[in-house]
Amino acid sequence: MYIICGLGNPGRLYAHTRHNMGFLTIDVLSDRLGIPVNKLKFKSLIGEGRIGTEKVVLVKPQTYMNLSGEALRPLVEFYKPEHSKLVLVYDDVDLPLGRTRVRASGSSGTHNGMRSVIYQLQFDDFPRVRIGLGPHGDIPLDKFVIGHWTSQEQPALAKAVLRAADACETIVREGLDEAMQKYNGIV
Repeated sequence: MYIICGLGNPGRLYAHTRHNMGFLTIDVLSDRLGIPVNKLKFKSLIGEGRIGTEKVVLVKPQTYMNLSGEALRPLVEFYKPEHSKLVLVYDDVDLPLGRTRVRASGSSGTHNGMRSVIYQLQFDDFPRVRIGLGPHGDIPLDKFVIGHWTSQEQPALAKAVLRAADACETIVREGLDEAMQKYNGIV
């Protein structure tokens, strides 16, 4: 069984902000796979279904980004997935705009949502799919990530969300190594 968790902020105000790349990826997977993500459980919206023969739980924490771990910890305690079957999807300002990156593990970097997840779970050896936002220039980081996409960013970010969803499906169907080979560095 896999848990695929997209990080983001709940509510219409944040719907198309840079920080919601994870939520948008879960929305794409939900549509593609016919798995409604509408049950409120463990401080998250979740949906259960299958990718091929594998059971999956799609997750959108409802605690706001910086407290994502508070939603994920009870969910992981309940489902008890192998660490390698917990996949997180989120935005990353340290990657160029629109680039996807799949990794087997790692630190939180500058991402407060991931910092919360790692702190609450007390492990960081789980796969992650990161979507590049690019540099924030003179805009303060917190304002940049909760800002809405510009018309120039929209095509690159929309494609990146689709690639992130493809990468998540590939992780489940073909394995993490195959996903890394197919999707790392693509813009």
